[in-house]
Amino acid sequence: MKLLLTSGGVSNGSIREALVELLGRAVSEACALYVPTAQWGHPMLGPGSVRRSVAGEAPFHRLTGLGWGSLGVLELAALPSVGEERWVAWVREADALLVDGGDAAYLCHWMRTSGLAEVLPSLDDKVWVGMSAGSMVLTPRIGDDFVNWPAAPDDRTLGVVDFSIYPHLDHEQMPGNTLADAERWAAEIEGPAYAIDDETAIKVVGGTVEVISEGQWKAFPG
Repeated sequence: MKLLLTSGGVSNGSIREALVELLGRAVSEACALYVPTAQWGHPMLGPGSVRRSVAGEAPFHRLTGLGWGSLGVLELAALPSVGEERWVAWVREADALLVDGGDAAYLCHWMRTSGLAEVLPSLDDKVWVGMSAGSMVLTPRIGDDFVNWPAAPDDRTLGVVDFSIYPHLDHEQMPGNTLADAERWAAEIEGPAYAIDDETAIKVVGGTVEVISEGQWKAFPG
């Protein structure tokens, strides 16, 4: 897959340009599936935030409110009861998967349980647009600070990329997400990592990693 891993979604012109480049077409000509699953696992999110995200309402609009040519919802928790003969076709027909934030450990559980994690390696032409947990789930570890789901066995996630992500750096509503906090987190992760704010994205294509930012970020070599 082609990856656009963000903290706050498609929040500025530079990130949107990167999205269009990855899609190979205008957003208005592309088909996307929105994945809200991670929200159900986070204590601060739920039916209200999911509704606003699906509707593309601020401040939950930076995935779904971009003017997609067509947009559907893919709830991973429903897929095991549907059967792969149906939902794999839905995924293959889409140009992009828009994977929202919430709890990355919960999202990881449902990616594995649904079978989507197994399908990912065959989706070379798709674009994965992650937001917060939707980006972190593809990393090797998220760190204990970001595990909120009580049933999570540990902080390990899918390891599609070889670096970890600390999102929402210096966010005004998250006083605990300072650079000092990110540095402590990175030391505990013990691997390559990036701390990124909501104006930053990490683009990954064919193993090449590029940071796209109109804000603040820091790389930790591990």
